[in-house]
Amino acid sequence: MIAVDTNILVYAHRPEFPFHDPAKRLISEIAAQARPWGLILHCLVEFAGVVSHPRRFRVPSSPGQIQDQIQAWSESPTVALLEDGPAVLTCFLELLCKAGVSGPMVHDARIAAVCIAGGVDELLTCDRDYSRFPSLKTRNPFVG
Repeated sequence: MIAVDTNILVYAHRPEFPFHDPAKRLISEIAAQARPWGLILHCLVEFAGVVSHPRRFRVPSSPGQIQDQIQAWSESPTVALLEDGPAVLTCFLELLCKAGVSGPMVHDARIAAVCIAGGVDELLTCDRDYSRFPSLKTRNPFVG
């Protein structure tokens, strides 16, 4: 299963980003495949916070636009919503100690734990911080 990180979701939603068209196309292609793919609940929450932030965007996304976007992604018949569960907590605590993360990196450890416990084979992201978690394969789809 492939999962998609917040930054890819933001790029796909907001047209002012240079990676908007490739990100939008990427998610459409993933959603159209027979292979399962995942949307991580925490990433959807973070996505909503980022795209609605008035200091980041001259015209931020409205709650209705955010709802429409998330619903559109959720309509893919092969999408799975990945969220916390007992296995995630165990994995999170292991990652926290092994990687020695603190501060904002704790959020990344939580995302990594959700992916690992949820059976994600690859997380698509532009964030290199996930390299601290070698048990999670990541790929930046916009780099050669």
